[in-house]
Amino acid sequence: MRDLLPHRGDYDLRPRTLGADLVAGLTVGVVALPLALAFGVSSGVGPAAGLVTAVVAGVIAAVAGGSQFQVSGPTGAMAVVLAPVVAAHGLTSVALVTLMAGVIVLAAGLLRLGRVVTYIPWPVVEGFTLGIAAIIFLQQVPAALGQEASFGENTLVTAARAMADAAGSPVDGAMAWSVAVAGVVVVLMLVLPRLHAAIPASLVAVVLATMLAEATAAPVARIGALPDHLPAPTLPDVGTAALTDLLGAAAAIAALAAIESLLSARVAASMAPGGSVYDPDRELVGQGLASVASGLFGGMPATGAIARTAVNVRSGARTRMAAVVHALVILAVIYLATGPVGRIPLAALAGVLMVTAFRMIGAGTVRAVLLSTRSDAVTFAVTAVVTVALDLVEAVRIGLVVAAFFALRRVARASTVRREPLPGVAHEGDEHVALFRLDGAMFFGAADRILTEVTEASVRDDVVVVVLRLSQLGMVDATGARTLAELVTTLEQRGITVLVKGVQPQHHRLMATVGALDRLRDERHLFDTLESAVDHARSHVSRAAAGTDVPQIDGRRRAPRRPDGPCPTGQFCL
Repeated sequence: MRDLLPHRGDYDLRPRTLGADLVAGLTVGVVALPLALAFGVSSGVGPAAGLVTAVVAGVIAAVAGGSQFQVSGPTGAMAVVLAPVVAAHGLTSVALVTLMAGVIVLAAGLLRLGRVVTYIPWPVVEGFTLGIAAIIFLQQVPAALGQEASFGENTLVTAARAMADAAGSPVDGAMAWSVAVAGVVVVLMLVLPRLHAAIPASLVAVVLATMLAEATAAPVARIGALPDHLPAPTLPDVGTAALTDLLGAAAAIAALAAIESLLSARVAASMAPGGSVYDPDRELVGQGLASVASGLFGGMPATGAIARTAVNVRSGARTRMAAVVHALVILAVIYLATGPVGRIPLAALAGVLMVTAFRMIGAGTVRAVLLSTRSDAVTFAVTAVVTVALDLVEAVRIGLVVAAFFALRRVARASTVRREPLPGVAHEGDEHVALFRLDGAMFFGAADRILTEVTEASVRDDVVVVVLRLSQLGMVDATGARTLAELVTTLEQRGITVLVKGVQPQHHRLMATVGALDRLRDERHLFDTLESAVDHARSHVSRAAAGTDVPQIDGRRRAPRRPDGPCPTGQFCL
């Protein structure tokens, strides 16, 4: 367990390194503040929960996690998946479901399941991201139009209803000002980075929009009162009924937290100057502990945040101390500036999230996926559509199924059986020897086709001996090995001798277990070299032609074909 725990080597307290971490942490904290508020609001839990999560989970995930650069807190994806839970079970369920999800993620880390994320294909990840971005954008439409947002319904339906209501009602002050505030934030967030990359565009945009709304006494909805301190940790009410009702939601939240956190950590490692490493199992342990602590303090489930992590790396972070500083910056806001923060218009936060949603979608990445292969494009599109139409966990599950289907089809098509000419100088009777080379994988997706092709070719071409060349098989599963056993049995029952050449050591045990090698007529029919297998096959043909090696088939002898007369009664002729 020692490698899953924090240690002294996680930090570098030399003045130069510590100074770089302080600057990076301050930068990320300024960027994260409006996002924490916005994601808290969009999840239905409230802005205070967003701030608490950014502080508590941000510190614990930074200290206990497996990445040097990961910044954790509330995220758009978590807000999307948490909103239906709040709608269905109420605000009181958030603390318990957060604790349960944290325990599940913690257990996954202790069980060393961190590498599982590497099995998620790129098109699924990108389709998932596109779907989340679309949901985040659609969630902000009611607030940008000055209307009450409803949680728990499909976001596409909610956005369409909000636009229809806005179009069918007269334009009042609240609607006009909400659109104006959201528009100002969007424009500033798009323009300010062009003036100077170091400007915290989201924070500046929110501050200016708030000042505008305050100066004009605009009739727009505000965040409202916020606590000026962290709440004391409390254990939520735990009952058997509540645990049962929330288990499915907790599992979905835990899956999302694990996937998003590990993907973010992997991105951070690739962005770090000179490259970096991260421990996926320790990262899950850290994220699990972070969510557990967040639930105790009244927060929401936390994950690694790709956007804030990227800002952290680009700002020059050296160690995990930068993520700790980011959380302390937000903690200072809670104790010193909750009054001004409570006056921020909700429409301003909606504008921040709309721009954030667009930035989650890389046009180049989408183009690359769509132009890669047809199967990857279909996987990407299906995942994105299901994310918007159903829910996030179903989207990942269905995306994986679609990707697996296309992958299996590609592997099956690459698994081939070819009849090859016999090596060396031609001998009389070589036409009665069939050498089949199996390439690729002998697995359930290709086994039946290979069985049919070999059997039909052997019977059609009047073959006496079949040599199966297996040295080029890269993979054999239980179905493939069992099918090889059926192939040997089928051919031997038809009077065709089967020789096997080149069983690889990693396949030998499986074939012996399912009985593929026991079906051979003689244990000497298993060869290591092609030359010895072909020589033995030719000797079988010679003895069969001479009538000294004629197998029994259904009680009748198989004899050579005679050109000068009919086949003798009761015999099969070659």
